[in-house]
Amino acid sequence: MGKTTLFRQKVSPFFWGSLVGIMGGLIGLGGAEFRLPILINIFKYRTLQAIIINLVVSLVTVTFSLIFRSGITGFSNVTNNLPIIFNILAGSLLGSYIGVNYATRINDRALNKVVVIFLIFISFILMGHELIFSLQTWQLPSLLKIITALVAGIVIGVFSSLLGVAGGELIIPTIILIFAVDIKIAGSLSLAISIPTILMGLFKYNRQGKLQEIKSEKFFLIMMGMGSIVGAFIGSYLLNYISSSFLYWILGIILLISAFKLAKH
Repeated sequence: MGKTTLFRQKVSPFFWGSLVGIMGGLIGLGGAEFRLPILINIFKYRTLQAIIINLVVSLVTVTFSLIFRSGITGFSNVTNNLPIIFNILAGSLLGSYIGVNYATRINDRALNKVVVIFLIFISFILMGHELIFSLQTWQLPSLLKIITALVAGIVIGVFSSLLGVAGGELIIPTIILIFAVDIKIAGSLSLAISIPTILMGLFKYNRQGKLQEIKSEKFFLIMMGMGSIVGAFIGSYLLNYISSSFLYWILGIILLISAFKLAKH
């Protein structure tokens, strides 16, 4: 095995998995929005392949990020907000089921366009996070809050399975605006919501036989998954020492660049 092949198969997936995993632990994201252009542009996977790999690695990232973050923010903050989790989750599971149907019916070129638009949209959400999070929470009646969160969950679930993302950038603002939850706690709740949503997407892809797309990529998945666990641990540890606020602009710019690169590709 040559040095180039060794680097691509072992070191590179671990490195990129770690880098994206740090975002998961620090902010409360699965990091899939950043991993997706990496899988397509750097590792040259086809779009549907990249989406399914993204879901698998995202599952590892969000699971361990939730475990590590719970030691920092307190697991009780998650259990105390179970009604919020179940409210959004009910919609996201339905949306996730729907999204897979669309992902497997459209070609790679059309799917690429959807991915590019989504990355640009998320980049502006990240760069405009201070405005979003400075807005007052919506003063809605309890029933309307439940309905709004349910609808938002459906939209998030569609994006999750369609693009292989956990949807944390959408879940976190939804929780903050509707339920007035602190941003760090909202990040942990986002991870808890993402786990079943990702599982639903993988279940549906498996039902359609699409997991065969990544059957030969087990070693790659293991290396990137291990990197994600290490990154999630580091990011969670840094949660006590680094304000995540300044990261949003940097990550937003990175996403915007990734979107344009993918569009050119």
